[in-house]
Amino acid sequence: EVQLVESGGGLVQPGGSLKLSCAASGFTFSRYAMSWVRQAPGMGREWVSGINSDAGSTSYADSVKGRFTISRDNAKNTLTLQMNSLKPEDTAMYYCAKYSVAGLQLGRDLLRYDYWGQGTQVTVSS
Repeated sequence: EVQLVESGGGLVQPGGSLKLSCAASGFTFSRYAMSWVRQAPGMGREWVSGINSDAGSTSYADSVKGRFTISRDNAKNTLTLQMNSLKPEDTAMYYCAKYSVAGLQLGRDLLRYDYWGQGTQVTVSS
């Protein structure tokens, strides 16, 4: 059974930092691209960042480029998102998601992701 469990969310002041983690199990983690996706209250899901299976390629939404860093540890089946210079508009539930196709490709189309975690809440407020 595929499981994705996020952690690390919380309340932080504008300009602060948080590090999110996603523990993966139930599949061969090293064979699949992974992404972080967020959903703000009343809004649809927004792709934030992705990393391909061997960590050779990463991609970021323009809204977080230069502030967020995605990484993965295939030996530990863990995905992380380091978030710096946080803004109130970063407030959202953050989900990790598994790409549906094994290989080196990386995509932003949320329909291509087949498993999602339960999410971890990030709130940026003074």
